[in-house]
Amino acid sequence: MRFRNLTRRREIGANCYLLESDKNRIVLDAGMHPKEVGYDALPDFGPLPQDSADALFITHAHHDHIGALPVLMRKQPNTPVFMTEPTGEITSAMLHNSVNVMSSQREEKSITEYPLFTHRELDENRAQYVYRDLNKPFEIPNGDLTATFHDAGHIMGSAGIMIRQNGSSLFYTGDVNFENQTITRAADFPTEGIDVLVVETTRGTYERPEDYTRKGEKERLAALIRETFDANGSVLIPVFALGKTQEVMLMLHELHEEGLIPEMPLRIGGLGTKVTVLYDHYADRTRRNYPGFRLLEDVRMLVAPRRKRGPGRPQIDYQPRTIYALSSGMMTEGTTSNAFAAKFIDNPRNAVAFVGYTDPLTPGFRLRNAKAGEKIKLSPDLPAVELRARIESFDLSAHSTREQIAEYVEKVKPKKLIMVHGEEPSQAWFSARFAETLSNDTEIIRPDTHAPIDLW
Repeated sequence: MRFRNLTRRREIGANCYLLESDKNRIVLDAGMHPKEVGYDALPDFGPLPQDSADALFITHAHHDHIGALPVLMRKQPNTPVFMTEPTGEITSAMLHNSVNVMSSQREEKSITEYPLFTHRELDENRAQYVYRDLNKPFEIPNGDLTATFHDAGHIMGSAGIMIRQNGSSLFYTGDVNFENQTITRAADFPTEGIDVLVVETTRGTYERPEDYTRKGEKERLAALIRETFDANGSVLIPVFALGKTQEVMLMLHELHEEGLIPEMPLRIGGLGTKVTVLYDHYADRTRRNYPGFRLLEDVRMLVAPRRKRGPGRPQIDYQPRTIYALSSGMMTEGTTSNAFAAKFIDNPRNAVAFVGYTDPLTPGFRLRNAKAGEKIKLSPDLPAVELRARIESFDLSAHSTREQIAEYVEKVKPKKLIMVHGEEPSQAWFSARFAETLSNDTEIIRPDTHAPIDLW
């Protein structure tokens, strides 16, 4: 069995990995790079011959893990795609939204290859989606491999994947969280009998304060909301439509029920609403905190999103003493949170609360690290805006801390450790730690693009 990294470099980007043996070829994830456009945003599928894969696996439905799936399926037209049922249903919704976004970018940015796939193609692809439950092994076609999904605790439906072949095993974490979130429960991963561990390294450069507690972060957020309310301002929380929107909705409901924030309306965006419908659909059928709680029915603060009238997105109007949980979480150009912030951050009564990861090259990162009075250009087609609003950051990430991931690796003690889904400095931190904590029995690998790595 060999491993090949099909991402174009070591980073958080177009996640995609190939496993190949004499009998089988399988692909783990097929993401699109969030900072690139066109064909440059895709993984490099070069080592994977046309119509040669026996199975495709998807760990979860974030864009950097599913965005290239339709392109890959076009190259592998007879290959089943294995995932959990919630991941499959969310994947469909997210990819249909991608078609809309790419179609707009074709017009607005003259990206002629967009859209890379169509709505009709996505509808046809669903015939190849194969859903499997957590913790139940199943056979992979045409060979001697079995697979099992294990709850990754990242977002609804997310899973790590165990691959077994003739007594040898590989476990791919995907994105993982070993802590309980508001909705999502902590990962439930195996620790025994793993020969090869492929692990994410997203937060390798982040050092959490020693006195950190999730409860403390939520109370800090509540204090910011109260102070902004008292100033007759509003709070913008940039969120990912998938995962973070739903976590924030329930967190705000908790804070309101506990009397920690005042009565005030909560507004969310259109894609966030579509994903929340699916979260509610699986409220009784997924491993979560608050089983049966339906966000769109039970969050009393929520203002029903307005329906779109005419062409374009529905307008979200500014009102004082309102909470806006709008995507994207990194405030990427062209998204609702980016456009809204341009009319929001010049008001000193307002506040922006960042609750997740922002890539250094995104508008969200620039705003997060800007100084009061600085002119911020959020998008090339928008004028620079003077920052007068209050900016605060909260550690409510859906990814595990580096220490939690390191402790998991040290418990597993794999023969081979392959580090993925992290920038160079993040992987360097893990390498330095494991040089101290893992014995020579573990080979530590930072895979280059396409380089074959023998596993067993």
